[in-house]
Amino acid sequence: MDDPYHNNVNQQMTEGGDYTYTQDGGGQDGYPYQTDYPPQDEDAASDATEGADDDDQMYEGEYQGVPHPDEIKEARRAARIEARRKARMATQQEEEEENLPEQYETIMEDCGHGRFQWMLFFVLGLALMADGVDGFVVGFVLPSAEKDMCISNADKGLLGLLVYVAMMVGALVWGGLSDKMGRRKCLVYVLTIDLIFSFLSCFAQGYGFFLFFRFCSGFGIGGSIPIVYTYFTEFLQMDKRGEHLSWLCMFWMLGGLYASFTAWGIIPHYGWGFAIGSEFQMHSWRLFILVCLFPALAALVGVVFMPESPRFLLENARHDEAWMILRQVHDTNWKAKGEPERVFTVTNIKTPQTQEDEFIEIQSDTGTAFQRWTVRHVTMLQQKLCVFSGIYHGLGVWFPDMIKYMQYEEYESKVRVFHRERVERFHFNFSLINQIHREGEYVHDKFANIEIKSVKFENSLFENCYFEDVKSTNTFFENCTIKNTVFYNTDLWQEKFKNCRMENTTFLHPKKGCHLNFQEENDIVIYMVSFLGSLAVLPGNIISALFMDKIGRIRIIGGSMLASSACTFLLLLSFSQGAVICWQCLFYAVSVAAWNGLEVISVELYPSSKRGTAFGILNGICKFAAIIASFIFAAFIGITKIIPIFLAFAALVCGGLVALKLPETREKILS
Repeated sequence: MDDPYHNNVNQQMTEGGDYTYTQDGGGQDGYPYQTDYPPQDEDAASDATEGADDDDQMYEGEYQGVPHPDEIKEARRAARIEARRKARMATQQEEEEENLPEQYETIMEDCGHGRFQWMLFFVLGLALMADGVDGFVVGFVLPSAEKDMCISNADKGLLGLLVYVAMMVGALVWGGLSDKMGRRKCLVYVLTIDLIFSFLSCFAQGYGFFLFFRFCSGFGIGGSIPIVYTYFTEFLQMDKRGEHLSWLCMFWMLGGLYASFTAWGIIPHYGWGFAIGSEFQMHSWRLFILVCLFPALAALVGVVFMPESPRFLLENARHDEAWMILRQVHDTNWKAKGEPERVFTVTNIKTPQTQEDEFIEIQSDTGTAFQRWTVRHVTMLQQKLCVFSGIYHGLGVWFPDMIKYMQYEEYESKVRVFHRERVERFHFNFSLINQIHREGEYVHDKFANIEIKSVKFENSLFENCYFEDVKSTNTFFENCTIKNTVFYNTDLWQEKFKNCRMENTTFLHPKKGCHLNFQEENDIVIYMVSFLGSLAVLPGNIISALFMDKIGRIRIIGGSMLASSACTFLLLLSFSQGAVICWQCLFYAVSVAAWNGLEVISVELYPSSKRGTAFGILNGICKFAAIIASFIFAAFIGITKIIPIFLAFAALVCGGLVALKLPETREKILS
């Protein structure tokens, strides 16, 4: 039997029949127990081995499963070699995982900041501008749309609510998908959905279809903010992030200016619409929605020509594509700077940490106390800040509603009341505006070619009267008796008469349904308020952009929120429309810096593989907070100003203090 130990092992038998084992050469390298027995003479060898060669002698331990000492040494040596090899591989892998963010930052610094980033800046800015425009569209078209489509007050509130809910859901869904499908691809889908359904809403004649199309449009554009900031961040080097992300925030302001200016210039012009038959009406407010599509359309065309985020590609092991895009960024920037000879020298990009490893790291207790605190509390703190940011939206609703309420109060204070008047054989050829007629009698009277605006007839009698070519707005007849009266070519129809008794009354060529009065429904004050509010954030945007990288994100957020809380007390002095507009502009100018800081810190706190998802969740929480705050603030319109002001003050102070607990990310390399 061949065995490596046959050549150097002698076996001998003692008188008791036991064996002893020695290696050739008389050495003592064998097992320790062989020295307990004295060596035996060769004559005492077992008959079983008699006549056998030395090379054929057997090691008895082989039968008992005991390895040879040399075999043990060899196995131990191999194990040590394998352990050293695995340790070297683990060290190398750990070094690669730790160095990827640093290497990517070095690559971005080598690529420089130039023409490529500015092209991407304007393209993504247009996408952000489209989101800003959509935030104003419903508010601007609602006064006209509710008349054009006979929308009740309950349905009117449902429209605004569903659009915000759609944007909240869109932020959650598209933020997560951008981490799976890619930033660029999801942004293309987002803009396409917004364009298609916004375009369809322009032509929707029924309220149900209009509501559905606006909901789908909101679902699409709601994902733009998480994607835009995540996408742009991954093309910026560390010392440029804060400033240029803050400049990018200005496009949301431009969206508000664009929407306000175009609404002011288009909606009040009735002649800009057209009709196809009697069923299809294309009024100017629908044309306004069509014009609002231009920023999204321009952004979609631009994004088509932009590359995918190389950081996303690296996270998904698509190194070759990432390398090509990084070289494209490098060559585009340096050629524009007049140095086309500069060569992209990166030949190897390290492997990123996998999502599974990150999950294990987050869940484990092996990190330092600070790391565990960061993982467990950063998200909680940011969620609190997003809840507080609902105050911004709540006040955004409160300001214009407060102005409308003041206008209503002023209008009501000028109402004229007529009691028990009797008018006989009189020709009304002048408009009736802001009046209440109680227990009046109108006999053989004629109402022709006039407008009746905000007029109420209560418990009155109309006998042998004639109404012709009458246009009415907010006009009602309550508990009236109408006898032998003719209504010819008027919009006075069933919904205008409440609990009225009619005898021998005729309606000829009535204008059924709802009809727009563009002079009545489009108060330029509302457009001016939105325009000035959007313009007011310009100084805050500029200041935050210039100082974001100099004094840090945390000080910007905390300082802005605390300063905004002080501004809320000035709202107690809002006794006129002009004062409300003034304090609104001041509040927006001061608070926008906190918004910019939140956008910047949100993309810097989370790893690349989770950045879109985390930002989408935070943005969704902000939308939800905005919905709740809008309901709360609107509920106190006309009741008291103290409660909304106290809520705003408390939330902003708490938000500013909580912001100071967040870790500073000014010098943080994207993980």
